[in-house]
Amino acid sequence: MIREEETRLIGRILAGETQLFEAFVNENQTTVYNLALRMTGSEQDALDASQDAFMKAFHSLSSFRGDSKFSVWLYRLTVNACLDLLRRRSRRNEVSLTDDEDSDDQEPIEMSVPDERFCPETELEKKELREAVQRAVVQLSPDFRQALLLREVSGLSYGEIGEALQLESGTVKSRIFRARKKLAQLLMADGNFSTLASSDGKEAR
Repeated sequence: MIREEETRLIGRILAGETQLFEAFVNENQTTVYNLALRMTGSEQDALDASQDAFMKAFHSLSSFRGDSKFSVWLYRLTVNACLDLLRRRSRRNEVSLTDDEDSDDQEPIEMSVPDERFCPETELEKKELREAVQRAVVQLSPDFRQALLLREVSGLSYGEIGEALQLESGTVKSRIFRARKKLAQLLMADGNFSTLASSDGKEAR
């Protein structure tokens, strides 16, 4: 949805056609959920945070100035909802890991994985890789995690991430670079991989 369409749609929603907000939900619900899932590491927490983000967006729609795309504003609300939830539930140690289909399309770090999709052993290795990455992601600091996931999961540019997190572009690049490096270190420490073709030591693109 282009900016002009968003502006017209928001105007109609604010004028009383509240049912039209469903268009924003349908367009963004998958990305919002995936972002929340990787932020929290839990399916239920991701659902709760996604719902909180959409409710906040609906009730605060009049405050949306249109300086960025609606999705960028929504991702910031999602990140905030996840951080609030994690603070409320910080005492819970158990992390739920999810093997969702979208994970194959998202690569927070660069790894060389042979394309042997019909080999059971390879499928198991891919599943273990996804779970190891998920474990490592939830160990990142909130600042690193949110910047990395907005880049890798939501596909935002550095400028858009800066708008979402209210940071300078240089700070965003630095956080993503450091997050990738820390992620690679965590994966190595996890003991599952002896060699990683990661972005460790390589500036974020």
